[in-house]
Amino acid sequence: MTPASTLATSVDSTAAASQSLTGFTHEHLNVSTGPRSGLTIIIAVHSTVLGPALGGCRVWNYGSWDEAVADALRLSSGMTSKNALAGLAAGGGKSVIALAPGQKLEGDQRRDAFLDLGDAVEALGGAYMTAEDVGTTAADMAVVAERTAHAVGLPEDQGGLGDPGDFTARGVHSALLEALRRTHGAADARDRKITIVGLGHVGSSLARRLADEGAQLTLSDINESKRELAAELGAEWAEPAAAHLVPADVFMPAGVGGMLSPQVIDELDTAAVVGPANNQLAQPNGAEQLAGRGILYAPDYLVNAGGVLYLGAEGDLDARLARIDAIGGTLARVFDEAHEQGITTVAAADRVVEGMLAR
Repeated sequence: MTPASTLATSVDSTAAASQSLTGFTHEHLNVSTGPRSGLTIIIAVHSTVLGPALGGCRVWNYGSWDEAVADALRLSSGMTSKNALAGLAAGGGKSVIALAPGQKLEGDQRRDAFLDLGDAVEALGGAYMTAEDVGTTAADMAVVAERTAHAVGLPEDQGGLGDPGDFTARGVHSALLEALRRTHGAADARDRKITIVGLGHVGSSLARRLADEGAQLTLSDINESKRELAAELGAEWAEPAAAHLVPADVFMPAGVGGMLSPQVIDELDTAAVVGPANNQLAQPNGAEQLAGRGILYAPDYLVNAGGVLYLGAEGDLDARLARIDAIGGTLARVFDEAHEQGITTVAAADRVVEGMLAR
């Protein structure tokens, strides 16, 4: 990266803690203007205590660059918890390529943006490793890999592991079965009413699997073309603004973050919330509000760890699949801790993470 094109901040968390800038707990925050693409490229490294930070790159539309920074900070913090609970020797980080409202990333600019990202990742010297996330693909990671070795999830024909979406869905399914066992007495989706909001790669994979298992599905997405999937699977369709009102045994947020606002939580008609979306709670007290309504909440950063386990865990495919399938067991321990201590499931999961980081 050239100095003229870069506005960067690299903050040591220990030094920050000794100064007056309270509330900033990240190790590094790098914000730059890509010299090729002209786009804002953000990398947030929350923690490298357990190892180099691992987290995907998100391409998204924002109203301003500081909104994009706030998103990267939230997502990277969540990756620390996700990777710790997954038992990975990896810290938490995230990158964002910020687009203006309505802007699309395509053609030469798309390639340029991922070359810019590769340079920004390389500049961190291995402190951060990127991968796919919302709006990115294995092919994009191949472009990043032209500029840095610190990228995973490349296409299989280029020696990579490919898109981890199906493995994220597999882990969510493991968590779903544990939640059903807690709320309905059996780890079985057959005849259970399940609402999935967000039908991207992960949400669609879940929908197909649950349809095969005999679940009664209600599907929803802001993209009207996804109605075709609902018709194919024999599922009901709900508009996104009203999907949470549909009576369900499990509500599954699978789109962008912040879906569980105070109003949505107050109106939810479900026994449990288990979904792959990151940062589902719009406000920090959302976990308390859910618990107050008697709704069992599975923390998203535990539920959606299947993808990072696929990309970051050691061993062959069978060993990685075994760890993904064990997500439900980890969730069971969090549920037990929350019940025994009289705290929310988020607080219980955070205690586990804090203990691991302290050690």
